[in-house]
Amino acid sequence: MVNYRYLGNSGLKISEITYGNWLTHGSQVENDAATACVRAALDAGISTFDTADVYANTKAEQVLGDALKGERRESLEIFTKVYWPTGPGGPNDTGLSRKHIMESIDGSLTRLGTDYVDLYQAHRYDTETPLEETMQAFADIVRQGKALYIGVSEWTADQIRAGHALSKELGFQLISSQPQYSMLWRVIEEEVVPTSAELGISQIVWSPVAQGVLTGKYAPGAELPAGSRATDEKGGANMIKRFLDDDVLRRVQELKPVADELDLSLAQLAVAWVLQNDNVAAALIGASRPEQVAENVKASGVVIPEELLTKIDTILGGVVERDPGKTAETAPKGRVA
Repeated sequence: MVNYRYLGNSGLKISEITYGNWLTHGSQVENDAATACVRAALDAGISTFDTADVYANTKAEQVLGDALKGERRESLEIFTKVYWPTGPGGPNDTGLSRKHIMESIDGSLTRLGTDYVDLYQAHRYDTETPLEETMQAFADIVRQGKALYIGVSEWTADQIRAGHALSKELGFQLISSQPQYSMLWRVIEEEVVPTSAELGISQIVWSPVAQGVLTGKYAPGAELPAGSRATDEKGGANMIKRFLDDDVLRRVQELKPVADELDLSLAQLAVAWVLQNDNVAAALIGASRPEQVAENVKASGVVIPEELLTKIDTILGGVVERDPGKTAETAPKGRVA
């Protein structure tokens, strides 16, 4: 069964393995299979579910809401996000303006079949809306009881600091950051993590298995497995391509003895690795089959000895991306229509 951790400097506990439905529900996976995965997550003790309005253009929220129907609401932590374009893509169907936020939260609650979300997250930083406007809208949503806490995703350390200062001024809690983080992608370690730790914010990390590369299923020089993320033209292939380098794939294969020593699969090792970071509250995992959920949960509670952490660093060497500037570099420079 999964362990639980506090989210930021709050009293909210979440499952350290959190179920996310990006690139699966409403897109890659049929609804019955998606529901089976959610049931497997609940059976494994996962109580925290993360989605976003943009996933499958709102369909993912609907699928998750349907899958959780009948569950005791108080026993769940449901997270969603706002920023990316939804609906027909009109000029106000994107970003973090007050209009888009206030309309989006109501749409998300309807699709999820709930009166409130436990965490409402800014899915990216909006360079075209004053931060004060965004944070005031979040403050009002919290006061209306539509969200209990507020978080951000892929914000830089400076943006997090500015948002946190305004949240304190406006009387609500900014408690989380949701960045990409894995053995191969460590760009948050130099700036985002220390800033967050100082401010009482913790990380809910996505892609702990680096889009599937850290599962070891992609072999150097081999053809891409049929039906894998790397062959998915709906978005998965574009996200994974940065890791599909033969040197990266060879080094991942060399992690197998480390995983064996801990009696873990490579995927479990990858999830357990991100959870060794004290500032990480949860690792987001997705699934297309229920058995994948059961396997990933085995990473919960694992302690990787220091000598093996050092060995992992030695094996991966220079293929690890550590540049903190990548957070800003990969962020949208303006609203995406």
